[in-house]
Amino acid sequence: MSAQKGVYVVPTDRWYIERTVWLIAGITLLSGTLLATLVHPLWILLITATGLVSINVALTGFCPVGNVLKHLGFPAALASTAPHRWSLYFMQTDSWYLERRIYMTVGINVSLASVLFLLHSPWWAAFTGFVGAAMVWFASTGYCILANILYWIGAEPRLNPRSGLAARSPTDTSGEPPLGVAH
Repeated sequence: MSAQKGVYVVPTDRWYIERTVWLIAGITLLSGTLLATLVHPLWILLITATGLVSINVALTGFCPVGNVLKHLGFPAALASTAPHRWSLYFMQTDSWYLERRIYMTVGINVSLASVLFLLHSPWWAAFTGFVGAAMVWFASTGYCILANILYWIGAEPRLNPRSGLAARSPTDTSGEPPLGVAH
């Protein structure tokens, strides 16, 4: 990994599986944070579950929400090209590229914060709320603080700002050009 310059922004010209997953996860984190803070502390387990699913996506590529979105007709930008039983959506896991690292980092951070919320202080909800808001912002604008930090320290993105190309699923028959990145 070598340091990179510039700003990393994911494409926002259309809704694809990974972008929509970030939006849904952000809304889930915000909802879980509010419910745990205002209704009952055990609602924080919604955040823990979201974090564990994010870690699972990073490790295995399997995303339950991504599969629902695939069956609803959303195109994939980071789908594995390997054939899978029942035409399931799996995110690429051939290397630790930037977007995959985001899933892992977010999953670990919100899972840890949710445990700290229960065991140490309810102030940890501020962190899970921040991460949820950042994910909604990321899905809406294409800009993410964490993604840019990873980019600047040398993580190679698949939604590549240098070439404007994204990895595509061989089953993507949308006929649209590969996802690009705005600078």
